[in-house]
Amino acid sequence: MKHGDFTNLAKDYVNRPGYSLNILKIIGRYAGMDRRDFKVADIGAGTGKLTENLSSLGLFGNAVEPNPAMRAEGIKVFEKKHNFVWSEGSAENTGLPDNSVDWVLMGSSFHWTDSRQAMKEFHRILKPGGFFTAIWNPRNIEGYELHERIEQSIYEQIPGMKRVSSGSKKNIGDIESKLLSTEYFGNLFFMEAAHEEIMSKDRYLGVWRSVNDIQVQAGETKFLQILKNIEQMIESYDKIVVPYKSRAWTVQAL
Repeated sequence: MKHGDFTNLAKDYVNRPGYSLNILKIIGRYAGMDRRDFKVADIGAGTGKLTENLSSLGLFGNAVEPNPAMRAEGIKVFEKKHNFVWSEGSAENTGLPDNSVDWVLMGSSFHWTDSRQAMKEFHRILKPGGFFTAIWNPRNIEGYELHERIEQSIYEQIPGMKRVSSGSKKNIGDIESKLLSTEYFGNLFFMEAAHEEIMSKDRYLGVWRSVNDIQVQAGETKFLQILKNIEQMIESYDKIVVPYKSRAWTVQAL
């Protein structure tokens, strides 16, 4: 498995949580989502976790995903819905028309892009004054004994492990400078909001199986041991409450 290759993880992505609807509602209203002709684009849509959130807000638009396995899972989720059109493409080459979108988003995926090329492409597809939001959904585990214990056990298995990005403060890097690194965008603002997901043990383990960067650094044998350790730690739980904190950076096309 390679960093950024989600082909073998696609079927486990169904277990992942969505994003804070409160944040999406606030940014969406600021961006003008109450207009009848308002259109969004979820770029790097994966299996459609963020797309589902946007759909639940009554929005219409495009879901663009480069990985065939991930895109196929997303299309399955939306097979009875008709408010999002799925297509192949990337942040650097979305395949969408010029000036066709009011709000572009990337959920937990902007860190995989060539950021300068992506920002240039987003500016091309956005209508004048449109918005781009990069949002992540890291676990918010500080003060939660079970989750802190699990985290510690992973770092014991992989000393020196480095997360590619989980959206947390220690892993996010220079996101703001990347968003403002071109002449195409300005007016940056940041929002974050906590929320919780209640998961079965199977779903919780499925979330861990969907994590790319830990698997790459652990290798197959060690990652299977990590999963076994987590399974033992949650054995006595009927349900697992998992705290998250959605963190979103938004810029406006100039």
